[in-house]
Amino acid sequence: MMVPVLIVVLIVMNGLAFSLMGIDKAKAKAGAWRIPEKTLFLVTALFGGLGGTAGMFFFRHKTKHWYFRLGFPALLIVQIALLILILPKLL
Repeated sequence: MMVPVLIVVLIVMNGLAFSLMGIDKAKAKAGAWRIPEKTLFLVTALFGGLGGTAGMFFFRHKTKHWYFRLGFPALLIVQIALLILILPKLL
């Protein structure tokens, strides 16, 4: 029962993280109001690691900031490790 919920959470959070990176890049180019960096990190930390990391490289956004370039992939690795540990207990 928990596995479908987990899958939905992963899809939503990764899609949101990816989208926010694209939206923020577009806003940066337009000189418009930006999405705060803490929001980008929060969504990525809440199981959006793959989407955040993919969005960062796909949109070439925030790649000059070491804390994004290292932080997003580090969050992704931690999330994968957590899923490896948790998933067998949910099955």
